[in-house]
Amino acid sequence: MASQRDVRNRIASIKNIEKITRAMEMVAAARLRRAEQRIEALRPYADAMRRMTSQASARVGAVPQLPILSEHESVERVGLLLIAGDRGLAGAFNSQIVRAGVAAGREQEAAGVAPVFYASGRRPASSLTFRGLEPAQSFIGFSDRPSYADARRIADRLMAAYVDSEVDRVEIIYNGYISPISQIVRRETLLPLQQAVIATDDREKDEKASGHRAQFEFEPGPEEILRRLVPDYIEISIYRALLESTASEHGARMTAMRNASENAGELIQDLTLQMNRARQAEITQEIMEVVAGAEGLG
Repeated sequence: MASQRDVRNRIASIKNIEKITRAMEMVAAARLRRAEQRIEALRPYADAMRRMTSQASARVGAVPQLPILSEHESVERVGLLLIAGDRGLAGAFNSQIVRAGVAAGREQEAAGVAPVFYASGRRPASSLTFRGLEPAQSFIGFSDRPSYADARRIADRLMAAYVDSEVDRVEIIYNGYISPISQIVRRETLLPLQQAVIATDDREKDEKASGHRAQFEFEPGPEEILRRLVPDYIEISIYRALLESTASEHGARMTAMRNASENAGELIQDLTLQMNRARQAEITQEIMEVVAGAEGLG
């Protein structure tokens, strides 16, 4: 059995770890609230952008002959953008994106299509490299607070890869934020536009159901508007995914640190009980030795 000193040292060490996990939980909670506010601020603009793109595409009928809007005749290479974090200590947040990306790559290979990986975040970049799936390009250093400029940089690279026929389709895989304890892996087609899922918000669904759907008036025509909208739509889609991923990361880290703190508290209780038992055993042993000595003297 461990001595009281050993157990006491273990308790002190675990208490120090508990203080760190509590602090990390508080920091993650504060950052999560700011991330939620950024998502809430972006949603109206992103939803309006998607509705305009959807209506412009429907009004045009035939897609204008632009490289970014042209659907490739065959799909031989698919770009997979994995969006996760730069740091760990967030439970399964990073690993589930890597697993989903690797599974998507194997799915493409089974269909005779070559996957081309792109990574946003140090964790997916290093994990892909470790598995021998070197990313074509990595974007790191901003997962805690991504900016629109970061999204534009990623979008420019992916659009250039599509236009230059480096890839024939672009998909993004990221953690969609639902709540601090719930994140869901989402896989969305970004390019070509004809295959992209242009999501609608609840207001548009209600408008469709009621038959009163707002229509945009395009000036100049929808073709010209669509030419200008598509790059912005790609940027907004990636920016939204980055914000969703950031909120998911903070939520996952907050939950993981809370669980770690609770586990540390339980371990401290167990060790305290063990220390008390060891102390009681020592006291009992000393009493028995005194009694035995007294009997020997008598």
